[in-house]
Amino acid sequence: MSTFQFLDWVVVGLYFAVLLGIVWWVSRKKQESPDDYFLAGRHVGWLVIGASIFASNIGSEHIVGLAGTAAKTGVAMGHYELHSWLVLMLGWVFVPFYMRSRVFTMPEFLEKRYSSKARWFLSLISLVGYVLTKVSVTVYAGAVVFQTLMGIDFWSGALIIVILTGIYTVIGGLRAVVYTETLQTFVLIAGSVTITAIGLSKIGGWNNLVSIAGIDHLNLFLPADHPDFPWTGMIFAPPIVGLWYWCTDQYIVQRTLAARNETQARRGTIFASFLKLLPFFIFIIPGVIAYALAQTGQMQLGEADQAFPAMVRALLPVGLRGLVAGGLLAALMSSLAAVFNSCSTLFTMDIYKKLKPDSSEKALVLVGRIATGVVVVTGILWIPFMKFISGELYHYLQSVQSYIAPPIAAVFLLGIFFKRINSKGAMTALVGGFAIGMLRLVAELNKGLLSGVFHTFASINFLHFCVYLFLVCIAIMVAVSLLTKKPSYEKIKGLTYATTVAEDKASSRASWNARDVILSLVVLAIIAIVLIYFSPIGLW
Repeated sequence: MSTFQFLDWVVVGLYFAVLLGIVWWVSRKKQESPDDYFLAGRHVGWLVIGASIFASNIGSEHIVGLAGTAAKTGVAMGHYELHSWLVLMLGWVFVPFYMRSRVFTMPEFLEKRYSSKARWFLSLISLVGYVLTKVSVTVYAGAVVFQTLMGIDFWSGALIIVILTGIYTVIGGLRAVVYTETLQTFVLIAGSVTITAIGLSKIGGWNNLVSIAGIDHLNLFLPADHPDFPWTGMIFAPPIVGLWYWCTDQYIVQRTLAARNETQARRGTIFASFLKLLPFFIFIIPGVIAYALAQTGQMQLGEADQAFPAMVRALLPVGLRGLVAGGLLAALMSSLAAVFNSCSTLFTMDIYKKLKPDSSEKALVLVGRIATGVVVVTGILWIPFMKFISGELYHYLQSVQSYIAPPIAAVFLLGIFFKRINSKGAMTALVGGFAIGMLRLVAELNKGLLSGVFHTFASINFLHFCVYLFLVCIAIMVAVSLLTKKPSYEKIKGLTYATTVAEDKASSRASWNARDVILSLVVLAIIAIVLIYFSPIGLW
């Protein structure tokens, strides 16, 4: 049954009113060209970029999934949430190349660095990946929130989410997405901090939480033979997935492409890296609190994925429930809107425009809007199949990403650091790596029917598999490139560190100052402190 009362609905209503006001304001601005619709006119500042990156990343699958996994297993998945250093890597390492190339999409960058085949392939597998890991997961998690917290039927909730978010994304393009995400970031943080503080108070403070939950539940480094999250996998696999997600994925990088210059893009990533430190404390720790509350009989916890909404329902007074629900809805809608806009950009600029190069700017915008609807329907159709992979939402998300990320991460990373890598090496790694990853996904879905070496292949821990696949892709790419013709200097000029001209290096150096460096070092120091504290060294 819903625990929402009139005041809760008023608070949620006010949130939607402000959101719609922003959409209305944005919709009055010109949205006729691809620059306007897909990249907000390339005139966005650092604060909006940083908030938008964070809001795009933190969807309801993070809140629901992270808290659920933490309630069941502990804080081990926190390694994925300590990826602020990879957000910094986007700003310091990759952004200079992306900004200079003036691309709309990441596949377009691959075309400039490698070939049109690489662009086609990355566009297609990115769209497949968005359906498998972003659209369906976000809609599923949002529907869980509606069902658990508001008492709305699962499928009705899913449809409401998709329709509302789809409407304002289609109307306003990236400008509507980034400005609404800025609002949603602060609503999300306020709501999550509130539930964390009240939960800690209810359990009797931090020391009581550690005592009740136990050291094992607060340890980031689980044994090497742990079936799900061995420390050997958690140290090496999350950075590979993170490199793909934070530095090469259209879903995130598109926000930096909308910056007015390299300085604003980099500072946006620095701001986002500070925001990215928060999820460990306001999403994962609440999951541990929910576990402790269930252990002491102060709250009933059914399925793990219901941990966060169950805390909202059990602990918060009228009005505050509405605030936190607004935060959950903000997370849901911001990440979903980001997916919709990224999908439409990829399809329109990398597929449709390549097939019809003479299309007018208005036609491209229209095609982008139609593409959004197709992605939405496909994502909803995939939802019923998700439970076959993992009953825990975030575990599902990370396992699938571990099969998609390695070849893409390898191609981008070596592409800018190793000028000898050519298009043949890149394509072999992309196609081969993707084929192996999808073979693993199919094998995992049918593991019960397999035996012998095939069952072993399907049973390798998903984190270890990610590392193996990354190393295989690098080996393939380097070997094929060295055995075939090297790329021409003119082809890769300015697209690798070795071929960047002095003028561009000087321009990039002028785009940052000592304060940017100091703030980045502060982020790294905080990450190190968290890793040490939530380890056997710190906890014991």
